[in-house]
Amino acid sequence: MQELLEYLGAIQPKVNETLAAETGTLNTMVQPVATHVLSAGGKRLRPLLAILFARALGRGGDDIYPLACSVELLHSATLLHDDIIDDAALRRGLPAAHTLFGSTRTILAGDALLALANLIVSRYGDTRLTECIARAIIETATGEIAEIEYLRSTGHPQETYIEIIKGKTAWMIQASCQLGAIAAGATAQQEQAACDFGMNLGIAFQIVDDALDFSPSAGETGKPVAGDLREGKLTPPLHMYLERLEGADRQEFLHKFTTGTFSDADVDNVARAVRGQGLDKATRDLADTYLKKAADALHMLDESREKTVLRQTVDYVKNRSR
Repeated sequence: MQELLEYLGAIQPKVNETLAAETGTLNTMVQPVATHVLSAGGKRLRPLLAILFARALGRGGDDIYPLACSVELLHSATLLHDDIIDDAALRRGLPAAHTLFGSTRTILAGDALLALANLIVSRYGDTRLTECIARAIIETATGEIAEIEYLRSTGHPQETYIEIIKGKTAWMIQASCQLGAIAAGATAQQEQAACDFGMNLGIAFQIVDDALDFSPSAGETGKPVAGDLREGKLTPPLHMYLERLEGADRQEFLHKFTTGTFSDADVDNVARAVRGQGLDKATRDLADTYLKKAADALHMLDESREKTVLRQTVDYVKNRSR
């Protein structure tokens, strides 16, 4: 993944500079919250994907950076809102914004970031771009609502889980790819390939994230090990674990899951069982089916440095360890 690391290292200073410049246009009462959430770092995967698709399809130049950063601002807004919904104390090892600035101010700052993302896209004067990011906002909000609707539910199929993560994660990643393709004047087939790549990469990204939730190193990201179990989210490793339980063990799990009454010892036992039964690996195998679809979508692109980096992005998601 050397090319990916080199490419990311080359664009990150300009990405961060653009994010700082754009958030610097916000009211001074909003800026501290925006600066805090962006200073926590992150992979900057969304700007990277927009730039890669734009350049792979023939659009060079630095004027692509604000467009690429628009989805990162959208993503940051969702992080501000999510941490309040989840009552999270930390974000990437730093205090969550609402613990420093209060929930009301943080929610409104998130709204400002959403509006700023739309404003940036509107500057490009292409209604297809504004429609793309607006659709991503709608689908992301819908996915978050659906996740809340199905908290502590054990009766829904895994297809429902896939629809939820399409909304909460994959649509923003798809939008990043699609924005880059549209900005480059892609053909309809090339734009569809960008969408297919982004959607499948995004689904796989979240599935791998759900597998990592049971990794002993999960705490290094500021998230508790088996946090999904505590929050009542029936992710693939937990669905697989439940499917293997029988009799009294199954009934006990169902009761504690639906009522949110797992003790710390219960959570540790389930996490160890998930790892011991190889269900975290089985979850990664599920992610691989979507990563293959993402890789196949790249066949529409001509060979280039950017296409090589996009292939390595697939490998990066596959091999993520945090």
